[in-house]
Amino acid sequence: MDIRIRGLDPAPFHALFEAGPDELAARRAVVRVADKAPGFPCRATLDDALPGETVLLVNYTHQDAETPFHSAHAVYFRLAAHAPYDEVNQVPPALARRTLSLRAFDAEGWLRGFRLVPGTEMLDAARELLADPRAAYLHAHYAGAGCYAAWVGRADTAQAA
Repeated sequence: MDIRIRGLDPAPFHALFEAGPDELAARRAVVRVADKAPGFPCRATLDDALPGETVLLVNYTHQDAETPFHSAHAVYFRLAAHAPYDEVNQVPPALARRTLSLRAFDAEGWLRGFRLVPGTEMLDAARELLADPRAAYLHAHYAGAGCYAAWVGRADTAQAA
């Protein structure tokens, strides 16, 4: 089974880099400068910002299902991000270098399975989880901080990230 990994589209967040304090506060967001690497994993490029890069930290609803698994968390975007990562059978750098929690959801947003794995082993774990016909997609989370990392699914799945 081929596995697709997708980052988030950064376009809806670009205006926040120029927003004032009130608008940022209303969106639960702050603009920062990365001061170490790794440490600021961009959810669009799925790689870490380099020291000195401008990043946006914003609360993002990654699981909007009307179930108890509805969820949001803080995510980073690099100012330099202009397109989302979208590759098949390739683990992006920010995921490869971290321990991941992979969470399988059905089409209605109910949790169907999960695995805790080193990022370098995520493709095999994703294949195992997606072998369950009830599993429609996975969400990868950075296990340490618990925050959303990326959408993961079968390569032939048309669902957006």
